[in-house]
Amino acid sequence: MPKLLEVRVNAVRSCILFGIVAVVSISQAQVSVQGNQRAEDLGKTVYGLGVAVGPASGVGISFRDHLPSKMSFQIVGGIIKSGDKTSSTIGGEFQYDLVRTAKTRLFFGPSVSYFYSGSGENTYAGPFRAGMGVGAEFSAAASVNLSFEGVFVYFSNGDIAPLPQISCHYYFY
Repeated sequence: MPKLLEVRVNAVRSCILFGIVAVVSISQAQVSVQGNQRAEDLGKTVYGLGVAVGPASGVGISFRDHLPSKMSFQIVGGIIKSGDKTSSTIGGEFQYDLVRTAKTRLFFGPSVSYFYSGSGENTYAGPFRAGMGVGAEFSAAASVNLSFEGVFVYFSNGDIAPLPQISCHYYFY
């Protein structure tokens, strides 16, 4: 199978998987933000620590800072070394809340990242990535939130693909 066709097939599979996960999660989520635990109600910044997986924002440990407004940002970084091969990623994302209720948060924003894999030379054809999309965040437990996003990702080799991103954060209220 030609490489470009394989990338597109994988993108379609990823979108279908994202849709299934989003529908199942939404239908089974027990979403509740405890009264005054919403970021704008606290009048202070709320920090979250967790993991994120996304082609536009990066893969690895994630730090999210939700400001006492409609804005938040996320920094993601991860590294794995196996033998002489290293795989790493660093990225970030800005989020602007469109709708925020006691149960959910709908947001949009841009994200950027850099992916590396190899032993001296990067094997990725498009290591720099930029994305723009829409996401939703749901409270899975008192302080644990799950986020699902659909983003259009631009790869530095010229490819553009709609792909999902997912993250899970524990917020320190």
